[in-house]
Amino acid sequence: MIAERVHLLPLAEHGFQLAEISFPRTDGLGCVRVRTNLYSVPARPGRTVEVRLHPSWVEVRDEGCQIARHERCYERHQQVLDLEHYLDVLERKPGALAGSKPLAAWRQRGLWPGSYDRLLEQLIGRHGKQSGTRQMIEVLALIKQHGHERVRAAVEEALAAGCSDAAAILHLIAAPDLAHARSTLSELGELSRFERPLPVMTVYDELLSREVAP
Repeated sequence: MIAERVHLLPLAEHGFQLAEISFPRTDGLGCVRVRTNLYSVPARPGRTVEVRLHPSWVEVRDEGCQIARHERCYERHQQVLDLEHYLDVLERKPGALAGSKPLAAWRQRGLWPGSYDRLLEQLIGRHGKQSGTRQMIEVLALIKQHGHERVRAAVEEALAAGCSDAAAILHLIAAPDLAHARSTLSELGELSRFERPLPVMTVYDELLSREVAP
């Protein structure tokens, strides 16, 4: 092996894509077919997207930007659904959330904890089914920006404090960032020499109390 190594060609400088690429269209259920399985995508029906089928995951791109990523399913004729891809539709039709297949998929994957059921129940109790479900969808929409763990922690903290309100949960999620912003304020340093004492208003009060000469 040592004698042959000097005769081998050098390794390629650039790698190559180990993915099977296809361009399916989004169907009426918000899915694209990859081989025999359906994967959800946040794209309008009839939209042609690029699918990159990797050994372990499925990546969906639209105009060069990744819009969805799923763990690859090796079974046949299955639906792989992500509730996050249907939030815009459910906001217009909130009554469809409870019995939806994407919600069932999240429950199966452990992405819908019991705290979400308690929050949804309290929101519906306070605001009615339509408005309460819409507020729940607003909370779920925060996952895209902040991630599952952070939203789940905020929901559990709000419930522990006896609060069931979407605005309160948003505040709890943003609170760590606000605290970090305050802690990173720079010191004044040399600028402290420009500090001046606050004005004393008693002198102005004395001026007002003087009588004006006729």
